[in-house]
Amino acid sequence: MTFDLLAAGAAAAPTRLNPVALFLHADIVVQIVMGALVLASVWVWTIIIGFSLRMIGVTRRCDAYEEEFWDARDIDAFQKANKGKDIPSARIVTAALGEWRRSTAGQTIDREGTRQRLTIAMEDAVVVESEKLSNRLNFLATVGSVAPFVGLFGTVWGIMDSFFNIGAQQNSSLAVVAPGISEALFATAIGLFAAIPSVIAYNRFSHRVNRFEGRLFRFADRFHATLSRELEQ
Repeated sequence: MTFDLLAAGAAAAPTRLNPVALFLHADIVVQIVMGALVLASVWVWTIIIGFSLRMIGVTRRCDAYEEEFWDARDIDAFQKANKGKDIPSARIVTAALGEWRRSTAGQTIDREGTRQRLTIAMEDAVVVESEKLSNRLNFLATVGSVAPFVGLFGTVWGIMDSFFNIGAQQNSSLAVVAPGISEALFATAIGLFAAIPSVIAYNRFSHRVNRFEGRLFRFADRFHATLSRELEQ
C-alpha cells in the first residue's frame, strides 16, 4: 500500500517547470514583480522591432534622396517634391537653405559669418535628427540596468516568504521550501529575460545611431562646401 502511494505521488509530481503555475502560486508581491517585468519585456521587444524597422526605412529613404540630390539641377524644386517625407537629409538641406536665404538677403553679404551660421544650422539639424532616432533608447538602458534588481527583489521576498512558511508549519523539509524558492527564483529569471536583450539592443542601436549621425554630418559638410563655393562666386 505504501509503495502504491509513493508510486502515485511520483507519477503526479511535475516533470518540468510550468511558468504559469509558478506565477499563479507565487506570493502577491512576487506576482506584481513578475507582471511588471513581463510588461517591461514586451515593451522592450516592441521598441527593438520598431526601431529596427524605422532605421531600415530611414536609411533607404536617405540613400535614395541623397543619390538624387546631387544630380538635381533645381534644389528648391527638388525640396518641394520631397516636402513632408520622413527624410533626415532633406530636413538638413531645408535648414541650410533657410539660413542661406536669410544670410544672403541683404545688399552686403558677410561670407565668413554666413559660413559659420550655415555650419551651426546644419549641425543643429543633425543633432535634432539623432535625438529623434534615439528617443526611446533610454528605456532600453533603464530596463537593462534595473530589471535584474527588480527580479532580485522578487526573489528575496519569495525566499523570505518561504522561510516564514517553514516557521509557521514547523517543517523544514524540501517539499515545503522548494515551491516557494522556485517561484522566487523565477522572478530573477524574468528580470534577466528582460534585461539581457535590453542591454544588447541598447548597445547595438546606440552604435547604429552614432553611425547614422556621422553619415548626416558628412552629408552636411559636403553641402556646406557646395554653398561655400557659391559664396565665392
